[in-house]
Amino acid sequence: MKKIKTTFIALGLLSLMAVFSQNANAQTIGYVNYKTVESNYNYAKQAYKEIDTKYLELQQYLMDKEKQYKNIESPINKKNFEESVQKDFKAKNDEFTKLKMQKAEEVESNILQATKAVAADKKIDVVLDYRVIFTGGTDLSQDVINYLNSPKFKPVKK
Repeated sequence: MKKIKTTFIALGLLSLMAVFSQNANAQTIGYVNYKTVESNYNYAKQAYKEIDTKYLELQQYLMDKEKQYKNIESPINKKNFEESVQKDFKAKNDEFTKLKMQKAEEVESNILQATKAVAADKKIDVVLDYRVIFTGGTDLSQDVINYLNSPKFKPVKK
């Protein structure tokens, strides 16, 4: 009987130690709503306006070329004009795509950098997207937005 009591006490102590060790190693979890951060980040707004402007320039280029095309009478000249415009448009479109990718990478990199800084400041070990959190955790979205838009944060430009 004494052995059974001793065994239960020992098991109880081991369980208690396991609980304490888990709490000591527990990680603090935060989450960020990326879309909210992105839509409230001033540099991202500026970058996306620049992309929109370039897109509108590309559309205007096509409209101008279409007007010029209608004024050409010779089928040979029309064919040459089409080939020339296709070549120019491809170059302009490639440039636009490159700009769009560059700006998206810059915004993402800046948001990641700011998220890491805010998490370190708040002593948060893990930051997840808000969509994977059912309950608990700390919402860092507004803190990341404030950090990104503060004068102390310098955006990465590639």
